[in-house]
Amino acid sequence: MIKVIASDMDGTLLNNNHVFSEKTIESLKRACKQGIRFMVVTGRNYVSALEPLGKTDLVCDYILSSGAEIRNPKQEVWLSLALSFDQCEYLYEKIKKYPLGIMFCSEEKNYIIGSFEEADQGILDYIKYFHDTKDRDELRKSPLYKMMWDKTKEVKDFEALRKNDIPITKMFLVSDDVDMLQTIKIELEEKGDIAVSSSFKNNLEVTDIRAQKGPILKKYIESLGYTMDEVMVLGDSLNDYSMMEMDFGATIAMANADEEIKKLAKYITKSNEEDGVAYVIDEMLKMYGME
Repeated sequence: MIKVIASDMDGTLLNNNHVFSEKTIESLKRACKQGIRFMVVTGRNYVSALEPLGKTDLVCDYILSSGAEIRNPKQEVWLSLALSFDQCEYLYEKIKKYPLGIMFCSEEKNYIIGSFEEADQGILDYIKYFHDTKDRDELRKSPLYKMMWDKTKEVKDFEALRKNDIPITKMFLVSDDVDMLQTIKIELEEKGDIAVSSSFKNNLEVTDIRAQKGPILKKYIESLGYTMDEVMVLGDSLNDYSMMEMDFGATIAMANADEEIKKLAKYITKSNEEDGVAYVIDEMLKMYGME
């Protein structure tokens, strides 16, 4: 029997406007009332995850920054697996020769090395994958642009970042040049103590090797007394790969999921725009006689 629902956020729990639908909220609440535990497993950091969750009264556990941090339902930190500054500097020196923005993510702020103009371009490169337009002026009018700037700070060089002494949970790279990203990925993976994943084909997310969604989820649920066969996981993108390839009780891909994720999943549900998570939960509750 499924006792834990562990779900990705963007493209899965959230619709294309990056908010929860009322139907999804209602289905999650029904499941929680039946004693099923709800967890978000996301590439977002804590502040970013609270943006949509804070508009609901859902209670959940938080697996954040692709597994680099875990918080319990009281929002207390249970585990933190930040990159060391030596790791960050090594990776930065490898990456800086390429023409793309590098974002260093913490649980409170994101940092971009360079001028305001370079930081602005990095943010625009990031948010354009969530919009139909790539026009810079239009992108600057979006709520996501404002939200990103509210939590982003430019720093002049790596030493300025080090002096801040703030734990870096993830490095985020984005570019339209997919071949270049693949080259970077291969080069970075030569360093055996980091993991490189993607939310979509146009980005890379670099974390400590221990900070991967699937293994971290397993570690956390087992610490709470659950077994893998009692867990349902839902996702859509390549950074959900490590969850989908593990033998959890139910691995479910969204209809809008990457094809690689669909191939790994045991089941496929409706898209995030069609309340696919709510559909799965409702069907599960019917099966268990918990309507």
